[in-house]
Amino acid sequence: MRLYRPTPSELLELRSIASLQFKGVGDHFIPDNILVQRSPSTYRIRVIYLDNKPLASLRAADYRLLLRIYGGMRLRKILDFPLLRVIVSNKYSNFIAEGGNVFAAHIVYADPGIRPYDEVIVVNEDDEIIAVGRALLPGYIMSFFSRGEAVRVREGIKELV
Repeated sequence: MRLYRPTPSELLELRSIASLQFKGVGDHFIPDNILVQRSPSTYRIRVIYLDNKPLASLRAADYRLLLRIYGGMRLRKILDFPLLRVIVSNKYSNFIAEGGNVFAAHIVYADPGIRPYDEVIVVNEDDEIIAVGRALLPGYIMSFFSRGEAVRVREGIKELV
């Protein structure tokens, strides 16, 4: 795996994508010292790294950022509470931290601005990150449902250990 420095235009493009997806904080989320992994066949950016830790992947089909757990940790520090957060009951946080999906019955509160297919940060009631994933329901109704999957977890915090 070879890592490269992005060109200034690629850095601007990545920041623009991040700003669009993550409530306007693209400049803070993607600093100047990132490295990128490129596709060997198309030479397009696939993964963004900071300090040799993956922040996000770039989906080839639509060029959207897919959060990784380190990117979620970084976003949690940057964004004010409760932006892009899904807060789950402490009772279920171990299951979710191991990579289990978030069901609507587990949710205590969710950012009302979350839309289906948004990248979200899953935190426990103490605002400690436990997973990152993709929302399947709008945030304003997540906590009102009692059945069904609300967030498809991509990576849990315990999967790193």
